[in-house]
Amino acid sequence: MEQIHVTSHGITTSNGVNNLTPGGGLMPHQTAARSQSGITRDFIAKQAPTANISSLVAELPGVNYSSQDPFGLTGNNMTMRGMTQAQIGYLFEGAPMADPINYQPYTSMMVDSENLGSVTVSQGSPDMDAPLYNAVGGQISAQEINPSHRQGGFVDLAGGTHSANKEFIRYETGDIGNTGIRGFVSFSHTSYNNWRGPGGLFRYHIDSKFVKEWGDGNSVSAIFSYNRQQQTSWRSPTMAQWKQYGDSFNYHGDFTQNDPLFYGLNITNLNAQTIILPSHFTLTKNLKLHVTPYYEHQFGPSNGGESIPTTGGYMGTQQYSGLVGVPTGTGSILTEGIDPWDQKSASINTSLDWTMGHNKLSIGYWYNYTTHQELSTFNEVYANGSYSNSPLRVADTGRILTGYDLNFKQQVNTLFIADTLKLLHDRLTLSAGFRAAMVSRTGTNNVPGADPYYKAGNYFEPLPQFSASFKITPHDQIYINGTTAFRAPASVEAYSQIFDPNSSHAVEQPGSLKPEYSIGEEIGFRHSGFYNVAFSLFNLNMTNHQVTSMNYIPGTNQLISEPINIGGQTSRGAQIEFGLRRWHHISPYLSGQYLHATMDNNFNAGGGNYLPTAGKVAVESPRFTGAIGLNYDDGRFFGNFALRYVDSQYTTFMDDQKIPSYITSDIALGYRLKKLGPAKAPQIQLNIMNIGDNHYLSGGSSFTTNAHATHTVAGNLYGSNGVAKTSSPVYLVGGAFAAMVSISAGF
Repeated sequence: MEQIHVTSHGITTSNGVNNLTPGGGLMPHQTAARSQSGITRDFIAKQAPTANISSLVAELPGVNYSSQDPFGLTGNNMTMRGMTQAQIGYLFEGAPMADPINYQPYTSMMVDSENLGSVTVSQGSPDMDAPLYNAVGGQISAQEINPSHRQGGFVDLAGGTHSANKEFIRYETGDIGNTGIRGFVSFSHTSYNNWRGPGGLFRYHIDSKFVKEWGDGNSVSAIFSYNRQQQTSWRSPTMAQWKQYGDSFNYHGDFTQNDPLFYGLNITNLNAQTIILPSHFTLTKNLKLHVTPYYEHQFGPSNGGESIPTTGGYMGTQQYSGLVGVPTGTGSILTEGIDPWDQKSASINTSLDWTMGHNKLSIGYWYNYTTHQELSTFNEVYANGSYSNSPLRVADTGRILTGYDLNFKQQVNTLFIADTLKLLHDRLTLSAGFRAAMVSRTGTNNVPGADPYYKAGNYFEPLPQFSASFKITPHDQIYINGTTAFRAPASVEAYSQIFDPNSSHAVEQPGSLKPEYSIGEEIGFRHSGFYNVAFSLFNLNMTNHQVTSMNYIPGTNQLISEPINIGGQTSRGAQIEFGLRRWHHISPYLSGQYLHATMDNNFNAGGGNYLPTAGKVAVESPRFTGAIGLNYDDGRFFGNFALRYVDSQYTTFMDDQKIPSYITSDIALGYRLKKLGPAKAPQIQLNIMNIGDNHYLSGGSSFTTNAHATHTVAGNLYGSNGVAKTSSPVYLVGGAFAAMVSISAGF
């Protein structure tokens, strides 16, 4: 159980640092029969207080974190072994926290880093009992700190470049009488100005956790979080735009008439309310019950400027004669396109463990019900750049003008059974399990001319797993495993048409409805002690691999998620990490991965055109990634250095455009006092992100077949002479230099 106030080997802190984790908090002890890494408070507390879960695990093997924001709050992406974050399962206190339909994790909404206790990254496969149906690329599990048994609290105040600031306070109740209950409540406010372009961000966040414990292993926790976040969207350039404009390719700071690129019109809101109730009960000596109900409400809106016709435009496939209250004959009108997406997800995940001798049998059931609504609107923009609160209506029918009016429902039923047997004095562990996942999706689109009912998505997937591990010595372990996972198609757009007033036909058609399925194998070795080593070889075969591409609706600034089925993919490679326990106050860390990921099939580009993509290197799959970490902490002075290398990455299926390789580095320096008046263990900390001010492209936002003309399998020239268009991907611009000073203390 983690305490907030820690004293160990003369180290007294108020933020949970105890300097006991090898690698400076980057290499906690692992025993699972699979590739698994993690971070603890020893590392988390020394990063910028604005960091989110994805940015914090950037140094672990196989992880490729694509930053747009040096403070780690917005517009970021991550891949792992070439799988995108939409293919990775995110769990927070045992509950899935990613968007249940497009699978984007929005990790800045989950928890303040001051309350984050640990994160575990499983690079290849999810847990058998994990409530996930998208984790073909692995799993990331985050745990909040536990409330202290002592009454008190913690304050963290930070400020930095780009007018960045964060104010955080946490109050600890301590043990409440003899009830066995203790808890904490925290509040934070964060804001900054964008490092490139106009606009910025503000964020209000609340975390709370209360725990009731009794008897032998019985506990009930009540976890609540609230997030209110608004930010100016980042504008993503093509390669040509990046070469021409660099960091200056941004939204416009001043409003001019009919300018949809005014920054005040391009705003993203990320709001969430979360309740999780993890409960554990010891029913008998050999029987334990685990129950986790949870509820998640995520909502927007996401806004973007767009000019639409005043007459002769379209609502769905029906042409309108005019718009209510808008003079005709003006050609077009500037509007604020508003997507007030709103989704609610309620679930219960249960499991029962029966232990007899050296054998443990587990059975479990997970049920999820999700609703999702989107009614896009167009609101008139005034001469000063503000916009109306009332949506425009079509004069012919009086209906709200919309490009999509979606109602989506999803139900998930999952059953699993697993057995673990320990032999040879618990040195050999054999585990096998079977999971059956059933996902049902239905919905409607009430736009004229659209298919009124979605193509129903009903999926049944059998998911067997097997693993074996052997302790050669108390400090050495080898393991092998074979796992399976699947992902239902991502995004509502996979099922429904999307329309726009500037087009007489759908600008987005339903995508592939086939589920993605993966079969993986790993073999690995670990050594723990003064020096710690973990090494593994992996192989992953996928069918119906879906590349998630964030594309603009043609002629607009509205982003939609578009899944592209590229067929089969094979990913093979090796990963390694090394970390020392603290030695003369120093703790180094190294990690690296080699990845060879290729497409298995030729890509059907439509119109009978097949592109020769079989054997091409997969997008977002850098061949080499690596990190170096060095931590120093003598109890008073402390510092942390991190350097990350990411190899070049292709962004087209024909491998004819790619992101150059890049290196980034961060540093932290700090000083602690033992006590200063009522302040317990106060400290001052300086974090510098991207200390070399490297200007680079950090990842792809969209992916295309080919950026240049190429030949099809049949020998036809594809991409010129009107046969088909070439299309350049758009990119994420990596966050530049930023610095933040924070002062924190317990009380």
